[in-house]
Amino acid sequence: MLDKSSATSAPRPSVRPANATIPRRLRRYLCLDDFEPAARHILPKFLYGYIAGGAETDTALRDNRKAFDEYGFVPRVLNDVSCRDQSTTLFGTAYASPFGIAPMGASALSAYRGDIMLARAARATGVPMILSAWSLITLENVRRANDGAWYQAYIAGDEARIVPMVDRAAAAGYDTFVVTADVPVAPNRENNIRNGFQLPLAIRPRVLWDTISHPNWLLNVWARTVANYGIPHIENMEATRGPPVLSKNLMRDVDRRDQLTWKHVELIRRRWKGKLVVKGLVSPQDARIARECGVDGVMLSNHGGRQLDCAVSALRTLPEIAEIANGMAVILDGGIRRGTDVIKALALGAHFVFVGRPFLYAAVAEGQAGVERAIALLQAEVDRDLALLGIRKLSEITPDLVRKL
Repeated sequence: MLDKSSATSAPRPSVRPANATIPRRLRRYLCLDDFEPAARHILPKFLYGYIAGGAETDTALRDNRKAFDEYGFVPRVLNDVSCRDQSTTLFGTAYASPFGIAPMGASALSAYRGDIMLARAARATGVPMILSAWSLITLENVRRANDGAWYQAYIAGDEARIVPMVDRAAAAGYDTFVVTADVPVAPNRENNIRNGFQLPLAIRPRVLWDTISHPNWLLNVWARTVANYGIPHIENMEATRGPPVLSKNLMRDVDRRDQLTWKHVELIRRRWKGKLVVKGLVSPQDARIARECGVDGVMLSNHGGRQLDCAVSALRTLPEIAEIANGMAVILDGGIRRGTDVIKALALGAHFVFVGRPFLYAAVAEGQAGVERAIALLQAEVDRDLALLGIRKLSEITPDLVRKL
């Protein structure tokens, strides 16, 4: 899992200072949160709301940040921290930093060729990227853009549909397959209804005006996509191409998820020869079952607060799950916005973390260069925070560096 001696990868770029020779237009972005206002200005309200919002009251969404705010640091001083290194390995692959780009559905609907942008930025900066099954660009094309990308699946509890999807990902060369476990039914996202977002997309008067009043997105994302590639389709939900985003049959590929069980994870484990991760659990009991099923890692997540409202942040159960991992990689997703967040998660037992919305906002605001800027900012924060904590490398991060406030 984390064996440095067996790590394999192409040469990874070293972490560069966040302000080193960057275009002037990118210098105004000083942290991950700076990309959201720029993206909000570009995106139609219905699409921004889809990305930013959570389920029902947004309680779970807020708790992802609140949980991090409840921990403080106990830094050490007068250590020689002149030779800092935030590189790490996960599943035998070396990465420049202990964070990556989380899967985000329909990224190419928000930013032109969004999944390709994210994949190329991840490769350029030496971090992993996970492709969502809800993507509008084929997993084969994304893999060609980044031969280290992971694939994240939304799977129905149906062996006849599971096996071909697993085989397709394997044929495309993917090394890591992520099973999403927390979407048995569609969530109640009332903000989507209020903002006019729905699937399939429906061009109603309010949405039409919302779209026209955001010409940057209309011309540079939607019109450009349609002109070059036609109406976007859901490309990777099944082994075969899904329907277009405007189709009334769009939801045909999401049924029977409520029948997905651990026996299907065991089926995938037998079929899949690469690394297998289960995403979307926060329960220590579920983590124990995942380990018994032979998965290589678990991604603790409440789906960005977008599924079950009031679900606790993954950070809250992270220490318990880390204690029972027994060689299984423990990965955290949700609420990461700063280098201090990354280090808090590592101190509480995570081996790696993933970040979602901020990197998509960066892609919307500034394209691939924006994503690379966002990654560089987070890398620079981690580097600075290591020094201020008296730490030289990630292996020196221990639970006694943090205290519950």
